Amino acid sequence: MKAGWQTKKLGEVCEIIMGQSPAGETYNSTGEGIPLINGPVEFSPQPFGYTVRSKFTTKPTKYCKAGDLILCVRGSTTGRMNIAGFDACIGRGVAAIRANLYQPWVNYFVRTKRQDIYDTGTGATFPNVSGVMLSDLDIAFPPVPEQQRIVGILDEAFDGIAAAKANAEKNLQNARALFESHLQAVFADAWVTGELVTLTDLATDITDGDHMPPPKASSGVPFITIGNVAKDTRTIDFSDTFMVSRDYFDRLKYHKKPMKGDVLYTVTGSFGIPVLVSEHREFCFQRHIGLVRPKSDVCSEWLYYLLMSPQVFKQANDGATGTAQKTVSLKLLRGFQVPRVSLARQQLAVTKLNALTEETQRLESIYQQKLAALDVLKKSLLDQAFSGKLTSGGTVAI
Repeated sequence: MKAGWQTKKLGEVCEIIMGQSPAGETYNSTGEGIPLINGPVEFSPQPFGYTVRSKFTTKPTKYCKAGDLILCVRGSTTGRMNIAGFDACIGRGVAAIRANLYQPWVNYFVRTKRQDIYDTGTGATFPNVSGVMLSDLDIAFPPVPEQQRIVGILDEAFDGIAAAKANAEKNLQNARALFESHLQAVFADAWVTGELVTLTDLATDITDGDHMPPPKASSGVPFITIGNVAKDTRTIDFSDTFMVSRDYFDRLKYHKKPMKGDVLYTVTGSFGIPVLVSEHREFCFQRHIGLVRPKSDVCSEWLYYLLMSPQVFKQANDGATGTAQKTVSLKLLRGFQVPRVSLARQQLAVTKLNALTEETQRLESIYQQKLAALDVLKKSLLDQAFSGKLTSGGTVAI
């Protein structure tokens, strides 16, 4: 360890306050009383509810103060954290960490332990981190002036990283928006100049998957659920599918067995996502996915882009039914109003849209790599900070 540094348990240098949710009768929705923070807390810790002051003063230790580090300690959000912006009660899902050291140093330290905190949690259904677990974390620290110097370097670097990430994310959104605007324009023209027909007029079959629960098997043919459809890339992830037997697959009707050139279309929940079947591969799918098989005078790629178009999505969105999960019925899908244009015009549009897709994907790859590199840089800076290797010489390249 670097000269002048010490290592202690987090519980020795911090007060760790585990939250406790108040009784139901103490809640007050009038805006009067003491704010309650009850996770998740990562971005903007706002009061979850209010407690009546007279009902909660028997547990004064279950408060955070403005400036405390608040940390989620239960459920899927375990490890998320933020700085309390106000005095508040903290519920069962939250812990407050109040440093006897320099608070920003502790805040950055806990940030480095986020995954460890999540992994330490116990429980069958979700992680549950105790105060003992938090107290037992080892924290290394130099004298306060050195803590302040290192925190200053981290603050400046992290501000720059945050700005760079915001810029990369904006560029990523702009790349996608540019493609969507071109897609809108291509089909706006088709809607004006083409003959309006229903989707059924462009397809030999429009159906959905088997409505009966499929018999799972240890091996056989992949069975695709809506969870296997990647929304951003509009592709199928075959890495995590369950299987059905060969006998089950062979007994399915031919139009429920996807073929190269078919277009799948999600119809429940995250509806409106088209997927072009671009290879010969045996698989079957659930009823939450539709299948559109184009006629011989309809280009598969054009049909794919058509089902992606804002004009079609609006019809799906306007006609979807249900409350918990919106569903596009087969009747609605088959009745979509769409333009019919010549095969030559379809192929011309596909050439243009394919080029735009390729460029969009290239830009997305660049920006995603930039975002990943910035995350690696943050981790590297934190590792250097808590090993005593972070110097102020030079600037951090972002």
